Amino acid sequence: MDAVRAWRRPAHEPVDHSLIVDDAAGVREERASALLTEVLSEAVREHPGTDVNRRTVEGAAHQVLQEASSQADLLVVGARRRHGHVGLQLGRVAHVLLHHAACPVAVVPQRG
Repeated sequence: MDAVRAWRRPAHEPVDHSLIVDDAAGVREERASALLTEVLSEAVREHPGTDVNRRTVEGAAHQVLQEASSQADLLVVGARRRHGHVGLQLGRVAHVLLHHAACPVAVVPQRG
């Protein structure tokens, strides 16, 4: 199983951290990797026999995941429940992938 986290460097990022001055892309990628590990931690604990390949890619999430879909059997994306709305409100990424992914897409609502 592959777990992909897209990340982007803002065009006008404030430079208030000494590491960002020297290696903005590296810092952003490290943050994305740490977040991916954190998000997957519960699933990895619950399913210890599952081999998970973690990958972080710079780019827009909908583009990165659409490209990944060409090599996938199934693409799973999350959807947030928005307060005050009935049901799920799909965001841009899920909407694009449902229409343009090269494989089936499962949209999974967040817990709670």
